[in-house]
Amino acid sequence: MPDGDGLSLLEGDSDGNPPFVVVTADGSLSRAIAAMRLGAFDFLVKPVAGARLLSTVRTAAEQSEESRPAAAESNTRDADGFHGFIGRSPAMRDVYRTIAQVANSRAAVFVTGESGTGKEVTAEALHGASRRKNKAFVAINCGAIPENLLESELFGHVKGAFTGAIDNRIGAAKAADGGTLFLDEICEMELKLQVKLLRFLQTGMIQRVGSAQSEPVDVRIVCATNRDPMREVAEGRFREDLYYRLNVIPITLPPLRERGDDILMLADRLAETIAFEEGRSGMRLSAASRAAILTRPWPGNVRELQNELRRAMVTASGDTIEIEQRLGIAEPFDATGSTPDYPAVQPRPLSDPDLMFEGLTLAEIERIAIEQAIRRAGGNVTKAARDLAVNPSTIYRKLERWK
Repeated sequence: MPDGDGLSLLEGDSDGNPPFVVVTADGSLSRAIAAMRLGAFDFLVKPVAGARLLSTVRTAAEQSEESRPAAAESNTRDADGFHGFIGRSPAMRDVYRTIAQVANSRAAVFVTGESGTGKEVTAEALHGASRRKNKAFVAINCGAIPENLLESELFGHVKGAFTGAIDNRIGAAKAADGGTLFLDEICEMELKLQVKLLRFLQTGMIQRVGSAQSEPVDVRIVCATNRDPMREVAEGRFREDLYYRLNVIPITLPPLRERGDDILMLADRLAETIAFEEGRSGMRLSAASRAAILTRPWPGNVRELQNELRRAMVTASGDTIEIEQRLGIAEPFDATGSTPDYPAVQPRPLSDPDLMFEGLTLAEIERIAIEQAIRRAGGNVTKAARDLAVNPSTIYRKLERWK
């Protein structure tokens, strides 16, 4: 066209209605990614079969009608947040805008950010703002499931496929059929399983462990990691082709320390919720607590703030929540999303290194090493596991046992 092309027209669209179907002779991956990031409903390469074109247009028209109420709801935001998020800082408004723009797309979304910044909330927001919201949202943590069981958890298995497979299981992908599948800690997935996930993304078909038959599945994929995915690719721990297949729509979540006054909004809303759960309604943050909240770095982000509020509320003697200023003091780590309720094993003072572990069992020494690694990592179990050269699922299992 003399005055532009289809992508420039798509870029000028503001609300996704009517839906766009891009038909082009340029079938390159970069072109497809550009179209899907701009909110295209589908991307077809010429020559297009008549049946495929009719089917695509029919589906786009039907789902456009279904999504009008959802789109209106997506644009009606809480003054202080959006689909489960709390905050109105410029960084978070950019996140909300991206979620609203791509919610109805089929394109995969790759969410990155520090631990505790709300990656699962992002996946739930994408699901809740989409036409898939009435179908299942299924989350699976790739780092918390032993590698020999992850394939079965993801794709299912048939009875007798392996020891302990006493019944058929559909798996997370099939359970999310028509909805959204959230793969958390995606960079923890073993390379062998990454190949199978890539095949699933390319074909839309799954094959249960122990079965020779393939089944079609329609899911929106959202994945997340708190690692640097490009570094994982460069060091050979994550397949490059899988990364580009998943990273069609990138969303990076800002840490709490970069969200300005959002932190006070979050603290007030969380305090309300926790007070209700603990049966202590009417409790409020003191002025000193609000100042401390603004100045602390919160390496564990929203999860750490939530745990600190609960701890302060439960131990408070009156109706005021007191959060201490702890500059330069290491925070208690949070590995499971809740306040640890077991006593830590303490190492000996370092004045005599030869006697540091005298009288301790091997299990106690192991626990000291793990707890100190998690503290050094600011509560990030994945980073602690990498420093210790073990799988994160190993640490999660031990923490659960110690509780």
